[in-house]
Parts: sequence; structure tokens; C-alpha cells
Amino acid sequence: MKIAVMGGDGFVGWPTALHLSDQGHEVHIVDNLSRRWIDTELGVQSLTPMDSIQERTRIWHAETGRRIRFHLIDLGRDYELLKNWLGEVRPDAIIHFAEQRAAPYSMKSDRHKNYTVNNNVNATHNLLNAMVELNLDAHLVHLGTMGVYGYSSVGAAIPEGYLPVQINTADGRQASQEILYPANPGSIYHMTKCLDQLLFQFYAKNDGLRITDLHQGIVWGTHTEQTRRHPQLINRFDYDGDYGTVLNRFLIQAAIGYPLTVHGTGGQTRAFIHIQDSVRCIELALRNPPQRNARVEIFNQMTETHRVRDLAEMIARMTGSEIAWLPNPRKEAAENELIVDNDKFLALGLEPITLESGLLGEIVDVAKKYAHRVDRSRVPAVSAWTRDIAPTLNHDPEGVRLRSVS
Repeated sequence: MKIAVMGGDGFVGWPTALHLSDQGHEVHIVDNLSRRWIDTELGVQSLTPMDSIQERTRIWHAETGRRIRFHLIDLGRDYELLKNWLGEVRPDAIIHFAEQRAAPYSMKSDRHKNYTVNNNVNATHNLLNAMVELNLDAHLVHLGTMGVYGYSSVGAAIPEGYLPVQINTADGRQASQEILYPANPGSIYHMTKCLDQLLFQFYAKNDGLRITDLHQGIVWGTHTEQTRRHPQLINRFDYDGDYGTVLNRFLIQAAIGYPLTVHGTGGQTRAFIHIQDSVRCIELALRNPPQRNARVEIFNQMTETHRVRDLAEMIARMTGSEIAWLPNPRKEAAENELIVDNDKFLALGLEPITLESGLLGEIVDVAKKYAHRVDRSRVPAVSAWTRDIAPTLNHDPEGVRLRSVS
């Protein structure tokens, strides 16, 4: 297939592009490189050293003989350029990663909220709009988030996207209907993913676009089979308070002797998936497209759930680290349960990679190798959901309450 990977320079986009190229597909990366500019804005860098996208793709070609083409296009701002490129290349499938992905970054200020909405929603709508105008019958696979469901405890498993409901009609009967699971975003970033859902529903119904929406959990790990092939193919590794995902942050904190930062009670339950499984799921979705004029296909792309404090205690036991208990910058329930259905990917043959000491230790080894690149001042999470708690977050985590786990 000819596959366009929108946002292919990013944390999940890059290993996905390599994985699909390795399978023999013709892969095109479309990216505006905004994630690299955000590093400059924040004054932080990936823990792992990243070459330019041009050098990365050159190394891949030298190692494998396979070519990945890069195209500098801003999906949210360059509609005509995007449409012309799609009309020229006419990919068979499009994978849409081209959105600002960090909830904390989206809540930093009014400017960051506006940027996240403008970038994410415009990118999605421009892409859908262009596909219709070009009569491009490509399978669109979107990387969404489990966060569209929210993190409240309802005592039942969250289904894969749709919820059957019973409605009382005016004449006293009961009618059955299936609706999108009620959206409950917890940040501006999550809200844009909820808006994406509605755009997908409209364009699938109105224009017959074939769309798969992947509601992904928190990604952990850094290596895939392909990124291990050469040091310059390594994936990015974010550890800062805005972009570092919770498990990866714990592992880098353990590697540099920094207390594991647990916010609030640590009772937040989250869904997780390893980066290798993430790219496998995208491959499975590509192999199983919906029919034209069918509803949007939705998968819950996760493999396991854990409480944040349980993860911290596991890493602390493994590494001898201490845990720092900090105020929670997010506006969320202190404790929640999370039960999730993920039967579709399992039925398609996914064999999940779960948390185990070997893989966790591998990440700690990567973190130790590049520990000299860590700016310890960037480790705390200081982006607050509400202004009234922001001042309490400008602290040194090493000066707050610590606890060892034996």
C-alpha cells in the first residue's frame, strides 16, 4: 500500500513509519515539525538524541534499502498545499497523528489552549475535507485517546466506542439506539479528540469516508524492532512535566536518582500500551478497514490498566527509589476505577506486551545511558488545570514528603 503518515516525526509516528516501511509499504511522512519547535519553546530536549527527519530517513534507507519520503506540510494551516499533495500522491491509507498530544501542554495558558484547538481540530477537518473534495477513497486511521471516555468510575466496562441505549418514545414504547459513548474530556487536548469523533461521524455518514478511530492508552517504552537497528533511528523519549508519560517519567526519575513524583493520592487508574504494541495495532487496523458508508470503526487500543501509585511502588521496589507525594495539578477525581473492553484487537491476533521487569529495565538502561542530557528542573509537572492551585506546584520535589518502598 501507499501510506501517508501524518505526524510521522513524532513519538508514535516515527516507529509506525519504520514498521510499515519494513513491511514493504510505500511510506510518506507528512509533518510540520512542530513538536521540535515545542522543545525549543519549553527549553527541553528529548532524552534520546534525535537527528533531523532528513537524516533519520537517510539512515533508514542506508540500513534497509527502503525509502521513506518526507513532506513539510502543516495540516492545520496549509489546506491548499495539503489538498494538492493528496491529489498528486493519492495514498491508499492515511494515518493521522498530526495533533498536539500533551494534556499538560494544552492547559499551560490561554495561548496553549488556543493553539491546541486550532492545530488539532483544523488538521482533522482539513484532512477530511480534502479527502471529500478529491474523491479520495483512502482508509483513514486516527490515533485518538482513551481520555475521550473520561476517568469516572461507572462500575462497568467501557465498550469500544459505542453504547447501546433504550429510549422511551412519545407513544410509550421503548426504542433501541447505539450512540457514541458519552464524551467526558479532562483537558483541552482531550476535548479536541472528542471533537474529532464528531467530525469522523459526520464525514462517514455524509460522505462515506472509511475511518478507524483508535482510542489509545498511555504509551510506555521507547524501542521497537526497527528503532533498534541503528543508533540514529532511536525514538524520542520525553521526560519533562508536559510531555513525559507517567511510566516513562518514573523510569527516568529512577535512573537519575530523582524521587518518583506521584500527584495526589496516586489513585488515578490509567490504561497502558507498549510502543511496539501500538505500531502493531495500527498495522492490524490497516489490514481490517471498514466498508464504505459504514459507521466509524472504533478500537480501544490498550493492553492493561494500573493505578499510578501501584506503578510508582513497583518501580521503587525495582530500583530502590523514593516516592514524592505532590499536589495534583489536574482537576480530576482522586481515585477512579477503569475497566476497558479491548476484544477487537485481541480477536485480530494481538498478543499484548505487558509490564515486566525485563522491558522496564531496558528503559532504565536507556535512561542511564543518556542521563547527562536530563535537565532536572524540567522534571516537575507545573502546568495547572486551574489557576488557584498553580502557585503550589512551583516547588522542588526533593523537598516534599518522601517515602521509601521496601
